[in-house]
Amino acid sequence: MVAGLVPWLLTGWHSTGPPGWLHAVGWLLIAAGVVAVLEAFGRFVAEGVGTPAPVAPTERLVVGSLYRYVRNPMYLAVAAVILGQAAVLGRWVLLAYAVAFGAVVWSFVHWYEEPALRRRYGSEYERYRAEVPGWWPRL
Repeated sequence: MVAGLVPWLLTGWHSTGPPGWLHAVGWLLIAAGVVAVLEAFGRFVAEGVGTPAPVAPTERLVVGSLYRYVRNPMYLAVAAVILGQAAVLGRWVLLAYAVAFGAVVWSFVHWYEEPALRRRYGSEYERYRAEVPGWWPRL
């Protein structure tokens, strides 16, 4: 929905013909984002024994793979897909949409997700939160 339907509704997949280098960068962002989303979702199932959906949360805190480097890889991956689409299509409206998506996701994480994780996992989540950045991946 977020990285498929909304961008289509905003653009109809019509391109402005961006430069070739921007088009290539866009496809790299899309590919990396899709791989990261799939890997992160798989990590929720395999390591967390659950899903990213609040209605079927994980039984264990997910801290492996991409989650070792950043606490929100799935949201960052979706943003990468949207930014990739903006580059491939050469559409500024998708860049603006990516910024709006980021603001909404940050708010959701800050006001709902982090408090819910604190309640569910307690000190385990607090240690993880202290060690792993939320939005800028650590090396």
